[in-house]
Amino acid sequence: MENKDIFKKGISRRDFMKKTTLAAGGGFILSSLPVGQSAYAAGNDTLKVAVIGCGGRGTGAANQALNADPGVKIVALADLFRDRLDSCYDTLAQRHLETGRLDVPEEHKFVGFDAYKHAIPLADVVILAAPPGFRPAHFEEAVKAGVHMFCEKPIATDAPGVRKFLDAAEIAREKKLNVVLGLQRRYQTNYREAFKRISDNEIGRIISGQVYWNDAGVWVRHREPWMSEVEYQVHNWFYFTWLAGDLQLEQNIHNIDIANWYIGEYPVTAQGMGGREVRTGKEFGQIFDHHFVEYTYPSGAIISAQCRHQRNTFSRVAEHLQGSRGTVVLDSSHNAVIRDYNGIVRYEHDGMDDPNPYQQEHDELFAAIRKGEVIDDTDYGAKSTMTAIMGRMATYSGRMITWDDAINSNAQLMPDYVGPDMEPPVKPDENGYYPVPVPGVSEPH
Repeated sequence: MENKDIFKKGISRRDFMKKTTLAAGGGFILSSLPVGQSAYAAGNDTLKVAVIGCGGRGTGAANQALNADPGVKIVALADLFRDRLDSCYDTLAQRHLETGRLDVPEEHKFVGFDAYKHAIPLADVVILAAPPGFRPAHFEEAVKAGVHMFCEKPIATDAPGVRKFLDAAEIAREKKLNVVLGLQRRYQTNYREAFKRISDNEIGRIISGQVYWNDAGVWVRHREPWMSEVEYQVHNWFYFTWLAGDLQLEQNIHNIDIANWYIGEYPVTAQGMGGREVRTGKEFGQIFDHHFVEYTYPSGAIISAQCRHQRNTFSRVAEHLQGSRGTVVLDSSHNAVIRDYNGIVRYEHDGMDDPNPYQQEHDELFAAIRKGEVIDDTDYGAKSTMTAIMGRMATYSGRMITWDDAINSNAQLMPDYVGPDMEPPVKPDENGYYPVPVPGVSEPH
């Protein structure tokens, strides 16, 4: 039974875990092709790149792709909004236009809900950086076209989207396509070095941990007079669950993924709490401003996952894990410290000179393409996405959620059809406020 069947049928967690593979590193090398079979083995061959989603992350990823390999050329841009596409182009042009490596004529600038369908066929590699709700459809289209990809996280905002992604991932493996996901800690030196030591039993079996994404929050994009309701929600996508998945999926997934990776397991249950206390305006759509989830793993390990967007409160983005013999503390600032329970430091990583993990993802992606190797991050990307969805289901409903609840859920947030004439899945009331989940009342979704 393949991954797609595991998600589609109401089977047990045990069967699911037997049939899937836990990738133990930043990029799982599935296979290596003879150099003669690699279309891009020669370093002077051009790799044409299309960018799907031209916001800040898409623009940054495009620049990193250009920095990763001298043979990379950006040939197409696609976004729902023309001003965002133009901003991306102008930013890239400041560095790369004179080199000839930004080669996007007007006819290769695509705007609209179906823009990705026009841009992907022009490329050898695509960057998928549109809002997460669109990811399964964009990923499926890229797989059909047979192109390699850098795919931002999460891979979906609901369980049906994860299943759709995994259907396409099977075909991607058959086609030997590279898929690097934007869980960049897997490509970050301090996390990799600490993982080696955890694997060598430096702190013993991990029994508990606390993972954090607590900060003041991100941008808010206001409604323009010309926007339809759907266009406004996509414009301000971070604050709508069908598009972003809430804080667990969009941000806390990074920290949750580290817990999953280091423990070597995925949770059995999740329970927790969350709500909106501070960020209550209509401009904040429908998502919570805080969540606290307790995940229990098959080994008995318990991880507490915090995420919060509230100004002037305790801020931390990091992972603290406790083992039977010691502890490890990690953060995105390239630090890692391992101590035993006598307080003695067993390992300390000061990564001031470490490579940028966002750049490292692209360096390894394009190197793999050149070598005829295949990096496949889809397995752990799907599982950590499901872990985060599981946490959201727990906080939205106030219930204990099992892994089986999550993987078998038919709660579909992302509509099958997305276009300018669609009915948005959530609508404002007469005062402009959107429906917000109520723990103890709302169903898990």
